[in-house]
Amino acid sequence: MNGFVDGQVDPAFRVVRDVFEASFAEGQNAGAAVAVFVDGRPVVDLWGGVADARTNRPWLRDTAVVTFSCTKAVTATAALRVAHEHGVGWDDPVTSWWPEYGAAGKDSTTLADLLTHRAGLPAFDRAVSAVEAADPTALAAALAEQRPVWEPGTEHGYHALTFGWLLGEFVRRHTGATVGEYVRRNFGEQLWIGAPPAGVDPARVGFPPAAQQQWTDPDPIDAATVAAMARAYRDPESLVLRASTNPLFSHNDPEVLAAGWPAVGLVTSARGLARFYNDLVAGEFLPPDVLARAVGEQVRGRDRVLLLESAYGLGYVLPSENMILPASAAATAFGHPGAGGAIGLGDLTHRVAIAFTPNLRRDWLSGDRRAYNLVDAVYSAL
Repeated sequence: MNGFVDGQVDPAFRVVRDVFEASFAEGQNAGAAVAVFVDGRPVVDLWGGVADARTNRPWLRDTAVVTFSCTKAVTATAALRVAHEHGVGWDDPVTSWWPEYGAAGKDSTTLADLLTHRAGLPAFDRAVSAVEAADPTALAAALAEQRPVWEPGTEHGYHALTFGWLLGEFVRRHTGATVGEYVRRNFGEQLWIGAPPAGVDPARVGFPPAAQQQWTDPDPIDAATVAAMARAYRDPESLVLRASTNPLFSHNDPEVLAAGWPAVGLVTSARGLARFYNDLVAGEFLPPDVLARAVGEQVRGRDRVLLLESAYGLGYVLPSENMILPASAAATAFGHPGAGGAIGLGDLTHRVAIAFTPNLRRDWLSGDRRAYNLVDAVYSAL
């Protein structure tokens, strides 16, 4: 079993290595990494498997991979920092800094609405190409003209892709920088929302066999909700498919990665993502009082897009049906999951930062408990 995994682990956290090794032995991973900091100290830094199944390229210490919606927590932190630096209130109307956004009944929308998925713009109302998506200013302008699906601030629904371009416009209008530029400048050069530098070859993302993608373990979601979700994923007009597949993209496409989509485009290593949360928890990016308010619950309930229970702070996902965590973590952790199994977490109470970055895209509704088991192991060792 040890042949699958390399790296270091503090002896007190040996259980995390045991769980990680078991996931490879059981065929749950192709390539992956997990990193953990506790009170500023690295206690887990493990990796293993293959970065590219086509060539059998191994996963190395610094292998980076696209982390999908884990990106959103980084983008939200950028927006929160910019708001703090420029004195913008979370409840200030978007039109105070983006006048054009008030079109089509959106004049009451606040920055908090953008951060909590309450803006009512979960999907574009026309087809958008991946080429167009390389121009964040143009996409922001298209969203400014669009009519919301619901009255802003009254409901919440996951803005899978539009989240990034909405908040990206806030960052751009106040700093002149894209989210990717701002993040690298302020949060770390190992967080790439945009093309990684020469010499960085991201892991190739893949999927398990179709039989392993069936929804076999939806617990604790009730059967009626699972059935409604299944119908939505078969309906091309459903909000969830419109929100997540327009623009249609492949994150194995270098041009998509280069475009730096600020909702789903973060490329980094597990160590890089865990260090981001470590520094966030330590107060490096936001004042402690600002972060404490930002990770407090703003909304919870049935998500108009995902159809299950979701809960959000200001840009951060909180434990819910959309991010199921073990009981030991559920009371205090915050962060963001990424499509197919990735996760980044912080915990102000326990001073913990965790990241898991796989390249085999499983889904927890198909029985995927890789991140859950690793988080459970970390908290059992505290």
